[in-house]
Amino acid sequence: MKIIWTEQAVGKLEKYTDYIAYDKPEVALKWAKKIQDSVEKLKDFLMLGREIPEIQISEIRELIIGEYRVIYRLETNLISIITIYHSKQLLKKTEILKRKKT
Repeated sequence: MKIIWTEQAVGKLEKYTDYIAYDKPEVALKWAKKIQDSVEKLKDFLMLGREIPEIQISEIRELIIGEYRVIYRLETNLISIITIYHSKQLLKKTEILKRKKT
């Protein structure tokens, strides 16, 4: 199973890492590694994440990692990391659903 990250997901990972690093650079690096390691686990455990309650589409799921939601889409032989949200942010359903399958 291959994992790809959308530009948006990479951008959000960098944005949150930079934000955390402003006060705590070491914590930011550990956080980013934890996100990446958790995503890698999807290769062996596709259903590790849960169906997103607001969307209710079985192939679009989320991993909850601390206070962050990693949104991903299950496709044939592919996992697309769509975006990352802080749990206090409202999830933009249109932003998630407009992502085209690869």
